[in-house]
Amino acid sequence: MIRRHGLFFLSCLLAFTAGHMFNYTVILYLQETVGSDLLSGLGFGLAFGSSILFGWFAGVLCDRLAPVRVIHGAQALFLLGLACLWWADGGGAAYRVAWTLTGAFCGGLAWSFVGPARLTTLGQIASPAELRPATIVFNLQVLVGFGLAPLLIGITRSHAGWGTVLLIAAGGFVLASLLILGVQSRPHAQPSVQSVRADIVEGFAAVASRPLLKQLMLAAVIGYALTGPLQILLPKLARQELGLSEAQRGAYLGLLAISLIVGGVLALALSKRVHHGRFIFGGVVAGSALFALLSQVRDPVLSAVMLGGVGVLGGMVISLVVSGIQAHAPEQLRGRVMAMYSITSQVLPAFSGVMAGVLVNHLGVTSAIATAGLLLGTIAAAAAVAMPVLRRNTGH
Repeated sequence: MIRRHGLFFLSCLLAFTAGHMFNYTVILYLQETVGSDLLSGLGFGLAFGSSILFGWFAGVLCDRLAPVRVIHGAQALFLLGLACLWWADGGGAAYRVAWTLTGAFCGGLAWSFVGPARLTTLGQIASPAELRPATIVFNLQVLVGFGLAPLLIGITRSHAGWGTVLLIAAGGFVLASLLILGVQSRPHAQPSVQSVRADIVEGFAAVASRPLLKQLMLAAVIGYALTGPLQILLPKLARQELGLSEAQRGAYLGLLAISLIVGGVLALALSKRVHHGRFIFGGVVAGSALFALLSQVRDPVLSAVMLGGVGVLGGMVISLVVSGIQAHAPEQLRGRVMAMYSITSQVLPAFSGVMAGVLVNHLGVTSAIATAGLLLGTIAAAAAVAMPVLRRNTGH
């Protein structure tokens, strides 16, 4: 499987690493250069939240067009967003916030299309027997990119400025597009005579009529709600409470790369052995509790160990959820179903990131971490009781 689809997976790794570099740059630039936690939350919301408006159309487009074409268009939008960030860094202070937020919006528009397009493409190039493990491998690239991005930023900024960070991210997107020039994809559906709105409604109806698919989507909502607080609150925790240097902070945040890889690899190795439903709910509760406990830890080593636990659990949970959604998505509606998942994976981090920005602005970083972790753990425990179909699902 890796040999057959290796170039596609490498393209995914480059694209998602560059994409998360984009998001972290927006957050850190607004925190450090502009000096506003509230604006950093808003910037992250724009960078990841635009799919709530455009993601539905992206799903329809991925079913009506060859999804590889959609990938190339989305990555061109990322390059436009990076250009806006470059102008923000090189221009005067008066235009810095406006250009940064404009770039964040361009990136958010790109995220709306790139996730569903890549997942739809994977559904076409992978055989039925490969689909579930291939989706877990795909999700590994997403998770590694999420964890690797802050490490690359930290290393780069130890030797150069924001312009070099932006250049590396742009190179990642260009190479990611070049690697998939030979990938063959096709429209999933026949030319549609109905409206885009009718196509979107058809996708909702398909999910609503399948209880397991619907509850997997809801589990994704809960799981991804922790991502926003991680991206918004951890940089401040590392700097203010743990007292880490620039390079140490990049390594601390980059620890997520290792732990997420471990979680994804464990999901790939154990997917036929663990009870999917019970582990999904238990993993979110345990990960949320560990995150809440980070607010009480001042030792950098112990904090890193606990953060690693959050990453391992998160990597396993999200890998099991997305592979389940991919496996149960109807073939002719795959683009629309995977767009719903992609919207969840982008909007929930954005929304919870904005909320985390509000929390830290009013409560401080330690209280914000404790509040977010305890709240999400409580929601996950309640969901385990309210969603019996997923709770009983073995995934085998």
